[in-house]
Amino acid sequence: MAIEISATTRKTQGTGASRRLRKTNRVPGIVYGAGEATLIDIDHNTLYYALRNEAFHASILSMDLDGKKQAVLLRDFQMHPFRQQVQHIDFQRVDAKKKINMKVPLHFINADIAPGVKEGGGIISHVLNDLLISCLPADLPASIQVDLATLSLGHSVHVSDIKLPKGVAVAGHHHAGDAVATVQIPRGAIEAAATEVAAPAATAAAPAADAKAADAKPAAKPAAKK
Repeated sequence: MAIEISATTRKTQGTGASRRLRKTNRVPGIVYGAGEATLIDIDHNTLYYALRNEAFHASILSMDLDGKKQAVLLRDFQMHPFRQQVQHIDFQRVDAKKKINMKVPLHFINADIAPGVKEGGGIISHVLNDLLISCLPADLPASIQVDLATLSLGHSVHVSDIKLPKGVAVAGHHHAGDAVATVQIPRGAIEAAATEVAAPAATAAAPAADAKAADAKPAAKPAAKK
């Protein structure tokens, strides 16, 4: 079921009008694509909590605009520099027959049973957290799973390893060989191992250094005759 959001057409525009709108707890926005752009405003609190839902960012939304529903995608939004306040929001109308490009979140599974973690003591590092894909609106997934069950220490999962849903293709700047996640030895463990190796070497080198220092010490001068 599509996530629903209600909006109202606004007739005023400009910085001053937007400022007055925000004071009434409304967020100015725009809906564009497949026709003329429409200026809108949305209840701030409803929108603020909707933005905290991951699916709101990567799903076809059902917008009720003045009582008429239309399919839209969230395309952009601006937050206040230091307040928890949405300043502006952009939506794009969706044409069911045209492919769309959309960033979809990646959900990583089975990290705890990956050989590199369970047996090698490594930690998973996420190189990518989302993937730009291309598909028809009806095929848009809310997220894409990345299975880490076979990931070994020092190895990576690549874009080409991700199983994409039917009708979905990788888009944009991604390449098949791009790493998505890796499993590496924690830096602390590497430093600890280096310390363990260095300690015996330092202990063994100490007597040799003392002997060398003794050899280098100048001989005592004979006492002067009276």
